[in-house]
Amino acid sequence: MAEKVVMDRDEVGRSLRRIAHEIAEKNPDPGSLALVGIHTRGAVLAARLRGLLSELTGVEPPLGDIDISFYRDDVGSASASPAALHPTVHSSHLDFALAGRTVILVDDVLFTGRTVRAGIDALFDYGRPERIQLAVLCDRGHRELPIRADYVGKNLPTAREERVNVSLEEGDGAEQVAIVSDGPLPGDRPAGAASGADGTDGADEDAA
Repeated sequence: MAEKVVMDRDEVGRSLRRIAHEIAEKNPDPGSLALVGIHTRGAVLAARLRGLLSELTGVEPPLGDIDISFYRDDVGSASASPAALHPTVHSSHLDFALAGRTVILVDDVLFTGRTVRAGIDALFDYGRPERIQLAVLCDRGHRELPIRADYVGKNLPTAREERVNVSLEEGDGAEQVAIVSDGPLPGDRPAGAASGADGTDGADEDAA
């Protein structure tokens, strides 16, 4: 198995700061913003973006997090991903009204788009926001649904069979993004241990 680090700690930090600046520029009324992260690492990233936006605008937006395990469209299907077959269920926290707000939905990796679709479905169970914008740390392509991120930390060209592992200091004790393949990857450099995004134990949660 080959693993190639494509974002280190500094690159992750720079990407989040740039996303925060872009959010602030695109939304001139910071009082109307709210941040909602998709468990698990999306929730961590949303909390970081909240801090960055507070520094930029002087306004601390409401922060929530949602679990989308039972909103996935592949739950119970024969072709279900590991995330759907063995979901790690978390509590959702949305203790503010969504009406009239621009909600920034945050996730770590955008892949097929099915996780984001599930996140939007989950949001509408809590209310009807004015608009929803999507922020992701990485976009690895291979979309199966017509979903596009408004804010992207880094676009990662990948083969479909490869995995993108995101590690964040808060839950993993490391800070990096790595592409993992069963075969050799060009330009490999050593990578520390990285756990998979959102409950798949080694693979992006948005896997089809």
